[in-house]
Amino acid sequence: MPRGVRRALCLALVLAALSAAGCGSRLPERDFERRGGGAGRTGAPAEPVKVGIISSATSPVGGSAFTGPRDGARAYFDRLNAHGGLNGRKVEVVTCDDGGSGVGNNECVQRMLRKEKVFALVAGASLDYAGAPQVARAGLPDIGGQPIGPAYDTYPHLYGIYGSLAPRNGDKPGWDGKLYGGTEVYRYFKREHGARKAAVVSYNQSASAAYARLVTRGLKREGYDVVSEQVDFALPNFRAVAADLRAQDVDLVFDSMDTHGNAQLCEAIDDAGVELTAKVTNVQNWSSDVPGEYRKSPRCRNALWATGSSRNYQDTGHPQVRAFRTAMKRTEAGRERLSQWQLEGWAAAMWFGDAAKSCGAKLTRGCVERFLRREEPYRARGLLLPVSFEKRAKPPKERRTCLSVARWRDGKGWVNQGGDMDKNCFTVPQLGYRP
Repeated sequence: MPRGVRRALCLALVLAALSAAGCGSRLPERDFERRGGGAGRTGAPAEPVKVGIISSATSPVGGSAFTGPRDGARAYFDRLNAHGGLNGRKVEVVTCDDGGSGVGNNECVQRMLRKEKVFALVAGASLDYAGAPQVARAGLPDIGGQPIGPAYDTYPHLYGIYGSLAPRNGDKPGWDGKLYGGTEVYRYFKREHGARKAAVVSYNQSASAAYARLVTRGLKREGYDVVSEQVDFALPNFRAVAADLRAQDVDLVFDSMDTHGNAQLCEAIDDAGVELTAKVTNVQNWSSDVPGEYRKSPRCRNALWATGSSRNYQDTGHPQVRAFRTAMKRTEAGRERLSQWQLEGWAAAMWFGDAAKSCGAKLTRGCVERFLRREEPYRARGLLLPVSFEKRAKPPKERRTCLSVARWRDGKGWVNQGGDMDKNCFTVPQLGYRP
């Protein structure tokens, strides 16, 4: 899906599934420079570097919806420690489950700042990042978090996994309260698969409907004929939607619904005999759970496509993907499932590790942030499309954006499509929206 608006869909899915500012103070930088300075006395073991991971592990959305980044990051740090750590220092990981609430998130942030005194946050995934203003005021680097809400395009010291061009001065998200995203996904299916007619399915719920309108704008901008379908959140009639999709002869189906809704929609699509070029899903659903979640809809299941900004976790031809998969096999989470969000958590931990290593023995927050803000985009050794933070005064009218694409195939899993993600690129318009 469009890189710049992925956060809008994450929020829409979360709010749809759930529809049934903190007061911290800044801690002195010297506290953390002392912690980051190496061994306390000659011959003594170097202090560990403590990092925090906040996630909504037990959110009302349930299951493993927000734990992937945490699990991937922990696997990376375990591997890093096994190979000597950061310039001879171990990384100590402290996790906090915010329960998916703003109150819980504020409590986690307070714990990280005051009790644990972590050097940085890494690979966060919170349903309600209410503690973001505290993190920013404390000057605590937050590296590689998932932009589920607008915090990573609002506050300084926060560095989302997909980067940002916004000013991030702590006032309004993006540019005067508006964020921007491109139409590269729609351009891809139009150019590569000749798609011309698309359906957008949403709930009659505000966040879901708002994201559906954004997708519809993008599709129309790319010249698609768009069919809008909306279902009742409490009692969705997916059979009626599927019948209309068949009558309208659509090529693509996009949605702004949760995984359960998608599974029901796919079942109805199969029952109605609808033939699709693609049922397009998002990075949250890019996981090995597909056979179970879509077990009743084999045709629709094999029409699932996912798009994103990171290398397919099944691309075992890439050495960094192989390293990720090998490390995940040693973890309980990795033995149960693999996902794209786990790989992005691994990449976030690598990002922090590379930034910390660049500081040598004099590890400070300022040094780490200089690495994060450098002009050269970060790529996590090929796992991410180029990530940068530019603080542009005005939003771009168009932008060249690349795309990672995969399709589900029974017996094979997620199979790469569209060639290498670094070459699957488009110069597309940027559309504004209010989060």
